[in-house]
Amino acid sequence: MNVSGKLGLIAGGGDLPAAVAARCDAEGRAVFVVRLAGFADPHLIRWPGDEFGMAQIGAILKSLKSEGCTSVCLAGIVNRPDFKTLKPDLKGASLLPGIIAAATKGDDALLRKILSVFEAEGFAVEGADDILGGETLPSGALGRISPTAEQLLDLKKALHIAEKSGELDIGQGAVVVDGLVLAVEAQEGTDAMLGRAAGLPADLRGSSADRKGALGKAPKPIQDLRVDMPVIGPRTVELAAAAGLAGIGGLSGHLILIDRAAIIETADRLGLFVWGEVR
Repeated sequence: MNVSGKLGLIAGGGDLPAAVAARCDAEGRAVFVVRLAGFADPHLIRWPGDEFGMAQIGAILKSLKSEGCTSVCLAGIVNRPDFKTLKPDLKGASLLPGIIAAATKGDDALLRKILSVFEAEGFAVEGADDILGGETLPSGALGRISPTAEQLLDLKKALHIAEKSGELDIGQGAVVVDGLVLAVEAQEGTDAMLGRAAGLPADLRGSSADRKGALGKAPKPIQDLRVDMPVIGPRTVELAAAAGLAGIGGLSGHLILIDRAAIIETADRLGLFVWGEVR
C-alpha cells in the first residue's frame, strides 16, 4: 500500500497530532485531520479536516475516503470512554460490540481492534515516529547533562517498573527517587503522574536545589508501536523539573521526541538530563 499519499490524521489530545500535521506541511504532504470531539486540541482547526465523535466510525471512514486519504495515523491522547454514553452511527453500531469486547482485554487489544478497522477498509497505518522522520530518543545524553551513577540506577529501576506495568497493560511510565518508587502511570497520563509526584512530601523527592531520581518511560511490551509509542516534549521536562527530578529517560529508539531542540534547551536550562538507555 502507498504510505506517501494523503494522510488521514486521527487526532486525540496533546501536542503529538500538531507535530505530525506540521511535519506533513514541511514535507509538502497533504493531510486531513479528523479531530476527535472532546479530545483534540482546538488549534488543529488550522489544518483541513473535520470533527467527529469517536463512535462515528462510518462518518470518519467516509470522510477519509472522500478526501482521498491512503494512509491513517492515530496520534494523541484518547481516554477510554464510557461506552454506554457513545452515540455511534450505523457503522459504529455494527463495530461497537467487537470494540467493547476488545476493550475488556486491555488497551492494547482495543488499539489493535481499532487499527484492524482501518486496515480492513484499505488504509495503510503509519506510526507518528515514522512521519516525524524517526525523531526518537538516541542513546546516551540528549543535552549537555548526563546522569550520575545514582541517578542512572533510579532511571533503570523506573524503566523496569514501567515495563512491568506495561506487561499488565497499565501504563508507560514510572518515577523513582533514591530507589523508591514514587509514582506509576496509569490512565491519568504522564503529566498527571508527575503532578502527583510533585505533591509528595519534600523528603521523598528532590528539589530545584538538590535534584534526585528520574522519570522512566517505556513502551508496553505488548503494544503496537505504530499507535502508542511513548512521547515526551518540553512540557514533560518542565513538569519533571517541578517534581524535583534529576532527569528523564527512555529506551533508545522507543521514545518519540516532540520538538527535539526545545526539549534540549529546556533540559539544559533547568538542569535535567534526558537519557537514552540501550537494551
